[in-house]
Amino acid sequence: MTVLTILAVLFIALVVIVPLIERSNFRMSSEQMGKLGRWILPLLVIMAIIQLIMYYVN
Repeated sequence: MTVLTILAVLFIALVVIVPLIERSNFRMSSEQMGKLGRWILPLLVIMAIIQLIMYYVN
């Protein structure tokens, strides 16, 4: 039952957020995307390490 509630909330959020993003004129230049892309992989690695530590500590 909890899974269905989570899925329903995510679906409603998607239905609300996507039109809002499409209406706004938020555009990123390739330079801005490059700056953000440089941070994504290290942050994912840090997140994975923290999750492994949390898994083995508990």
